Amino acid sequence: MIRIAIANQKGGVGKTTTAINIATAMAAAGWKTLLVDLDPQGNASTGLGIEGARREFSSYDLLVEQAKVEDCTVPTSIPGLDVVPATVDLSGAEIELVTVENRTGRLGAALAGHTEHDVCFIDCPPSLGLLTLNALTAADTLMVPLQCEFFALEGLSQLLTTVDQVQQRFNPNLGIIGIVLTMFDRRNRLTDQVAEDVRECLGKLVFEAVIPRNVRLSEAPSHGLPALIYDQSCAGSVAYMALARELIGRLPKERVAA
Repeated sequence: MIRIAIANQKGGVGKTTTAINIATAMAAAGWKTLLVDLDPQGNASTGLGIEGARREFSSYDLLVEQAKVEDCTVPTSIPGLDVVPATVDLSGAEIELVTVENRTGRLGAALAGHTEHDVCFIDCPPSLGLLTLNALTAADTLMVPLQCEFFALEGLSQLLTTVDQVQQRFNPNLGIIGIVLTMFDRRNRLTDQVAEDVRECLGKLVFEAVIPRNVRLSEAPSHGLPALIYDQSCAGSVAYMALARELIGRLPKERVAA
């Protein structure tokens, strides 16, 4: 199973929207997909229509109680897409994990050997605490949603530093599969400038697919649906399908063939 963390310590960059819709797009492309909601707010779970009553076991149990992935997995309404939901209990996990052994490797240990899915996306909280460190330690690679604004560039620099530290201390094989430009508004000259700067600095690491500002992307979670199901033809859905195709093209060829 390919494990992809979706992380950015800055909030409001479209991270959870990206997690929901890229997971849906991969499932639509025939990949058995698992989404692990590691954000205590549980927005990815809500956005996929997983109500509280169906969150008997969650990513908290996966991390703290060392429950099995199979016991925490909940099917969604999208064929081929399952989710390990998050509950508010996860907000206390940062404190509870401080004193346990191998506190940064709990998620990796839980996911090790899981073969029921082809790809796993991990939706991280907007911070660089123990939850995100667990995700980065467990992941094969990292996808970074980046809002097209000036302050986002400063946050990206901090995240890349953290990735370097994780590579040195916990996960030497962690890679970055790409940067996703989100909330792109062609009417805003600053947006264009930020996008140009990011591409100039990071080159081919930046995905060609760009996620636009789109009302449908904002509306879909209130209906418990990914945008790709809520309105398949909207600009946001089209962009995420393009991103999924590009992502598949960047995955190791032997894993894609399998």
